Amino acid sequence: MTPSRPASSPSVTWRSPLAALRASVRAKLLFLVLAPLMLGFPIIMGLTWYWGETYYHRLMVSKVGSDMSTAHGYFERVIDNVGMRVTGLANSHELALALQLEMLDAVLKARRAEHALDFLNLLDVSGRVLQSSGNLAPGSDRMGWPVVAQAIRSGSSSVIDLFPADELGALSPALRERARLTLIDTPRAVQDGRRVEERGMVIHAAAPVRDGSGNLVAVLEGGVLLNGNLDFVDNINAIVYREGTLPLGGKGTATLFLDDARIATNVRLFEGERALGTRASQVVRDHVLRDGRTWLETAFVVNDWYVSGYEPVVDSLGERVGMLYVGFQEAPYRAAKYLALAVVATISLIISGLGALWTLHWARSVFRPIERMHATIGSIEAGDATARVGHIDSRDELGRLATEFDRLLDSQAAQRAELQSLNAALDRKVAERTADLAAANEELRAAQRQLVMREKLAAIGELTAGVAHEISNPTAVIQGNLDLMREELGAAAQPVANEMRLIHEQVNRIRVIVTKLLQFARPDEFAGYVEAVDVNPAVADCLVLTRQHLARADVKVVQQLQARERVQINLQELQQVLINLIVNAVQAMPGGGALTLATADRDPATDARGVRITVRDTGSGIRGEDMARIFDPFFTTKKRQGTGLGLSISHTLVERYGGRIEVDSTPGLGTAFTVSLLAEPVYHNDTAPDGRGADDSTDAHAT
Repeated sequence: MTPSRPASSPSVTWRSPLAALRASVRAKLLFLVLAPLMLGFPIIMGLTWYWGETYYHRLMVSKVGSDMSTAHGYFERVIDNVGMRVTGLANSHELALALQLEMLDAVLKARRAEHALDFLNLLDVSGRVLQSSGNLAPGSDRMGWPVVAQAIRSGSSSVIDLFPADELGALSPALRERARLTLIDTPRAVQDGRRVEERGMVIHAAAPVRDGSGNLVAVLEGGVLLNGNLDFVDNINAIVYREGTLPLGGKGTATLFLDDARIATNVRLFEGERALGTRASQVVRDHVLRDGRTWLETAFVVNDWYVSGYEPVVDSLGERVGMLYVGFQEAPYRAAKYLALAVVATISLIISGLGALWTLHWARSVFRPIERMHATIGSIEAGDATARVGHIDSRDELGRLATEFDRLLDSQAAQRAELQSLNAALDRKVAERTADLAAANEELRAAQRQLVMREKLAAIGELTAGVAHEISNPTAVIQGNLDLMREELGAAAQPVANEMRLIHEQVNRIRVIVTKLLQFARPDEFAGYVEAVDVNPAVADCLVLTRQHLARADVKVVQQLQARERVQINLQELQQVLINLIVNAVQAMPGGGALTLATADRDPATDARGVRITVRDTGSGIRGEDMARIFDPFFTTKKRQGTGLGLSISHTLVERYGGRIEVDSTPGLGTAFTVSLLAEPVYHNDTAPDGRGADDSTDAHAT
C-alpha cells in the first residue's frame, strides 16, 4: 500500500545570512557595530598607517596644487594688468594730444612712473621707435618682438619675454643693473660654470594707437622687469598663504625663477637674507624646464624640505624661460602626522581591538556607491558626458539607486544627441538660405551696374551727336586753310611739309575721334577701313605729336622698336590709342622720369602672328583696389582733367580688331600697358570694356 502524500504547505524562500547582509543596510549597520569586537589591533594599525601615509601625501600634493593654481592665476592677472595699463594709455586722449603737440617725451616719462612701468616706447606702424621714456634711440627696430608685431597686426597683448643684457642697457642702464644677479653655488643644482645672471624677465605689453577714424598711427610698448621684484613674490605669498591658511606654524614661500636661478623670492638664507641667486635642484630643473611638466612633490629648497609646486614660465616665442614656485615647510605637517598616528594607535588599542578591520571594510562598502556617484557627477560637470557609475556589487538600496542613476544618464544622453542632430539640421538650412540670399544680392548688384552703364552709353550717344555737328565746321575751316596755305606757299612750304602733313593727319584724327565716340556708344553703326601698318613709324609719329607733353614734364624717352611684322588696323585709331597711353604715362610722372616705348613681334610658337607695343613709365603705380575699374567708362582719378573715356575707348578700339590691352603695375615703381595686335585681325563690332586689367588711379592713367 502506497503511503499518502502529505498536504502541501506554503513555500518559504530561504536566504543565507550573507545574502541577507548584502541586501539590507540595517544589517550592514548592525555588523559595523559588532565588527570592532572581532578585529585585531595589528591589522587596524597597519591599515591606519597605510592610509595615513597615502592620504597625507595626497593631501600635501592637493594643497600645493591648489596653491600653484592660485599663484598661476595671480601671475596671469599681473601680466594682464600690465597689458591693460599699456592699452589704457594707448587709448587715452592725453597720448593722442601729445602726438599732436609733440609732447611725447614728457607724457611717456610721467605715465611710466604713474603706471609703475619700467619703460614705455612709442613706435611707428613699422615697429620703429618714435619716442622712448628711456635711452632707446629713435628709429630702433622693435618689430622682432612678437608682442609688437601682434599689436600692429591684430591688437593688444601682454606676455613674458626674456631681454638680453644689451637690450636692457639700451632701454636704461638702471634696468640692466637691476637685472644683474650674482649666482650662488647651490647643492644639487646643475654646475654649468655660470657666475652671473644678466638677462631680465620682463612682462612685455604692446597696444595699437589709433586716430579718430580707427586708423593705426602708432604702437605703444611697455613693460615691467621682474628681476628683483620682491613686491611681486610677496604679494603672491600673501595671497596664497595668507594668515591662518597654514596651521601648526607652517611657513609658505613663493619664488620666480629665470631659468633655474631665483630672481625674486621670499625664501630666506641664514640671517634672514633672501635667497636671490640660488638655484633649483637638477631634478626639478629637468622635470620642469626640460620636460615642460609641473612639479607637485616634496623638494629640498635651499636649506629645508618643502612641499613644493613648480610650473614652467613660457615666453612669447613658446620657450620655457623660467619657473613659478610656491611651497610650504613640510616639517610641521610631518610632526602632526606622526602625532595623529600615535593618537589613533593609542585610541584603537584601547577601544576597537580586533573588530576595527570589519568596521572599516563594511563602512567602505556602504559609502563606495555614494562616492562613485559623486565622482560621476563631478566628471559630467567637467564635460565628460560618457561618465557612468558602472556596476555596483552592492544589492541594497544604494546599489539600486546607482543603477537607476546610470539609466537616467543614458536617457539624458539620448535626448541630448537628438537635440544636437536637430540643431545641426537647422544650421545647415540657415547656411543654405544665407547662400541663396547672397547670390540673389550679387545678381541684383550686377543688374544695377549694367543699367547704369547702359544709361551712360545712351548719354554718350546723345552728347557725341551734338559734338560731331559742332566740331565739323571748325574742322572744315582748318582743313580748308591748310590746303590754301599749301597752294599759296608752293615750294616755300617744303621746310614745314612734315608739320603740315601732321596737321592734316590730326584734323582727320579729330573727325575719327568724333566717329569713335559715336561708335563707342553705337558700335553697330561703325564703319571704317584698315591698312597694313608698320607700328614703328606710328610710334615715332606719336612721339612728335606728344613732344610738348614730354618737354613740359622733363621725361626721358627710351625707344626699343624691334617689331618687323605689319598689322591690319586703322592707323588713326592706333595712334589714338598710343597717344592716350603716352599722355597718361607722362601725367603719371609729374616730377619727371623715363618713358619706354617698345615694340616686338609676337612669338608665333605660342601665340598668333602680330606685334606687342609696350608703353612703360616710372610713375607711382596703380593702387590694387582700382585695378578692376580702369577700363570702365567715365572712371578717372584726375578729377580736374580727363573725362574717364580715354582708356575705355582705347580698350574698345583694340579689342574690335581681336587684340587686347594688358596692364602690369607695381605701386611705387611704375606701370606698363601692353597693346597686343594681330597681323590678321578678328573683328568684334560689339566689343565693350569688361573691367579687366588694373587701374591707374594712383598714377593718372585713366583719362
